[in-house]
Amino acid sequence: MPLILSALYVLICGILSHYIGEAIPRRIFHPDRFPFAPWRWERNGAIYDKIRIRAWKDRMPDMSRVSKKMLPKRFETFPTADRVQALIVETCVAEATHVVLCLLAPRIWLFWRNGVGVLLTGLVILCNIPYILIQRYNRPSLTALCARLTVREERKRNANTDSIG
Repeated sequence: MPLILSALYVLICGILSHYIGEAIPRRIFHPDRFPFAPWRWERNGAIYDKIRIRAWKDRMPDMSRVSKKMLPKRFETFPTADRVQALIVETCVAEATHVVLCLLAPRIWLFWRNGVGVLLTGLVILCNIPYILIQRYNRPSLTALCARLTVREERKRNANTDSIG
């Protein structure tokens, strides 16, 4: 019975965190501020190359492939600065959601107060850490892409205004 309760707890937390994450206003997420801004030791995501994140990150399950209401993580056409900025904010939402799931994991102790509870708690945390790392890895390169696109779009706007006037 405790195993079923633990599984239900993890399932309910996962489902609720998804819907709560989708409902949170995006304006409260600031990718350039704590806790989402890159840490110096991350070297703008380069530290994650040591765990070969590029080789496995796209193989991880992704809710945006399942839920059509979520912002897709892939660009179907040429991206715009606004679209990339929205995706950057989504990385913050995803990171926050997975951190919350890690913080909720120790409550499995309500059902298992022994080594099994420790194992299940560790397993839940271990399953969420890769998603946190993926968001932290992707955000600096998306931020750089957004800056390049912003400059390009501004040049294009200026060129169009110059040719009109």
